[in-house]
Amino acid sequence: MRGLKERLHAGTELLSGFLNVIPSPVATQALAAAGADWVMIDQEHGPVGPESLHAMIAATAGTACAPLVRVPRRDEAFVKPALDSGAEGIVFPLVTTAETVADCVALTRYPPLGRRGWGPFVAHSRWGVDLHDYLPQRGGRTVCGILIETRSAVENIAEICKVDGVDFMLIAPFDLSSDLGVPGRFDAPEFREAVTQAERVILEHRIPLGGAAMTEEQTRTLVQRGYRVLAHHFDVVMLKQAAMRMKGWAG
Repeated sequence: MRGLKERLHAGTELLSGFLNVIPSPVATQALAAAGADWVMIDQEHGPVGPESLHAMIAATAGTACAPLVRVPRRDEAFVKPALDSGAEGIVFPLVTTAETVADCVALTRYPPLGRRGWGPFVAHSRWGVDLHDYLPQRGGRTVCGILIETRSAVENIAEICKVDGVDFMLIAPFDLSSDLGVPGRFDAPEFREAVTQAERVILEHRIPLGGAAMTEEQTRTLVQRGYRVLAHHFDVVMLKQAAMRMKGWAG
């Protein structure tokens, strides 16, 4: 079975996924079994602790769904246990410069290419390899994703895109609009200009581009603009919206 890193760099495949905020392996398993190409287990904004994190990662086993973890910040204390719990990759929030992105890459790679510490005592079982085979077989398949969600990241996007080792970049509209001073105003000229600039440079560097595709119309629009990593929704929001619709059936 091809891993997410291979699928990202193999060509033009569209990769759909969901943000997993509910600290539940059952919710993760349901999304994976539904055909999600990836789930982003959210430790930045979700109440997901270490035990839940491991169980959620394990719940993707037996499917083609890649378990990614959005860490709270660029910090070895969060990255190392997520990877050693079996995560296939890390998504880093709030990057600002090429230097911060290079540090993100280093945290996901073993020496001499990076500074990830060795300790896949749990992770090797998730991937069905011997403990001492984890590094040679899995070490080079770890995904490094970057969220473009700050004014500084957009201003420095050309230099950021030159950093080797980034597997995809996802433009996060809510944080980016907030950082630009127009929270939630996705039609604001400054927001649209920033997104257009980031899209152009990322696509020019042939880095897989991701974005929020929360409706069918948004999904079609992003695909037409060259996006390949499609973040469809948050599990907890989907659950609440479905419950509200069903409640409305009774009038």
